[in-house]
Amino acid sequence: MLLASRNAPPANASFSLPGGLVETGETLERAALRELEEEVGVAARIIGFNDHVEFIEQDSEGKVRHHFVIASFVARWTRGEPLCGPEAGSVLWADPEKLDGLTLTPGLPRVLMRARRILQEAR
Repeated sequence: MLLASRNAPPANASFSLPGGLVETGETLERAALRELEEEVGVAARIIGFNDHVEFIEQDSEGKVRHHFVIASFVARWTRGEPLCGPEAGSVLWADPEKLDGLTLTPGLPRVLMRARRILQEAR
């Protein structure tokens, strides 16, 4: 699985799946592919939807500061070598069962294991 460390909050310096914001009028799948290429220089072909993760950040008084819903897709690499960039610090290919020692975004191990099952079923 391709992981990239985040260069900005939330979860600064944590490894996550490359991704970003959806532009107006853009489908979730198109946004995922565009962000993958913009952030780490990799192109892929989407196999299917994987899962979603919600990230809710509250201030010291309990008021919601940010609420992100992150849609995860399973894809197969088609071209490009992973590169670091302004939004992605370190970039690495990782086995989802060997993530010890990496700081990960919340929920990432569950998302990666589900993605692995989807890939195995697609073969």
